Amino acid sequence: MSQRFPLRDLPKYEALIALAQLYPALDITSVETSCAFLCTATDVYSVFDTHFANYGLSMGKFTVLMLLLHSGPGGLTPSDCADLAGVTRATVTGLLDGLAREGWIERKPHPGDRRRLIIALTDYGMTQIDQVLPSYFTMVAKMMQVLSEDERKQLKTLLEKLKDGASTLLATDQMDGSTCIGTP
Repeated sequence: MSQRFPLRDLPKYEALIALAQLYPALDITSVETSCAFLCTATDVYSVFDTHFANYGLSMGKFTVLMLLLHSGPGGLTPSDCADLAGVTRATVTGLLDGLAREGWIERKPHPGDRRRLIIALTDYGMTQIDQVLPSYFTMVAKMMQVLSEDERKQLKTLLEKLKDGASTLLATDQMDGSTCIGTP
């Protein structure tokens, strides 16, 4: 499995205690939890990457395909795709180029503005999605089967709280440029 972040050699509890002596702001359980989360996220991304590679896709391409699938027959503009996917316009252009080259999507003229384009799934793209989604849903269910339904709900709630905490830091610009142990 490929790793997105080199998180396997994380500091042990004893090392964190020693660091806490030097850096009083270090909250050991916060660092341990953050590291465990990042290691898990790395493994989950690896599972997704491996799964999507079987279909010639990446996580980014799959995200764009799901956005287009849910947009309906009208499609989306490239800037809508970028905004909804949370990536730059340059990134989405690369994803769209690959998907168009592989026949999953097509670019059409915008009906109200000749300077703009609409991105839509092709018939081939819809057929391929119909093959990808069942195995994707099966893979996700297998990965999550180690958790009870109540645990999955609790994890979702906790992850939403963590996301809110991260969003708050980003929005208020409270980050001081330093990095936390175990973060990329």
